[in-house]
Amino acid sequence: MALDRWIALVFVVFCLVYGYAAFFTMDQLLPPFMQRNPVWPSSFPKILSVVGVIVGLVVLTGLEKPEKDAAPSADKINYRRLHEYNLGQALLLLGLMVLYALMLRTAGFLLATTVFLVAGSVILGERKWHIMLPVAILATGAVWYLVQEVLGIFLRPFPFFMGT
Repeated sequence: MALDRWIALVFVVFCLVYGYAAFFTMDQLLPPFMQRNPVWPSSFPKILSVVGVIVGLVVLTGLEKPEKDAAPSADKINYRRLHEYNLGQALLLLGLMVLYALMLRTAGFLLATTVFLVAGSVILGERKWHIMLPVAILATGAVWYLVQEVLGIFLRPFPFFMGT
């Protein structure tokens, strides 16, 4: 079985587990007044799981595949030449994402997000610090303001040792 079908199989299994949680476990503790609503907190996860299973099954069964004799085009990933792609950058970015998730609570949103944006742009090859730093600081501040002040969701802006 090809790599894309293995990934599709894992995706279908994930969507089935997610769908089971959405259909059978999320709505049990809803208060009575919310049980009469047309849209529940589990409505979007239910839709996502069903669409995910359908898309995964399309890839798994090969319905989206073109003719077998067609040569791979330049815009598609050639699995035989996987070593020629920038896998180092991709793995570094994945590691940076994990580090960001781990540092978000302890370092605070402003510091962790700014460092993440700057480090991510350095990994991707940006070297203009005079553009990179202001853009990262401005974007981080704008997102924090929107989430904290406009949406009213508390987002710890500073490291834990600086108080709340």
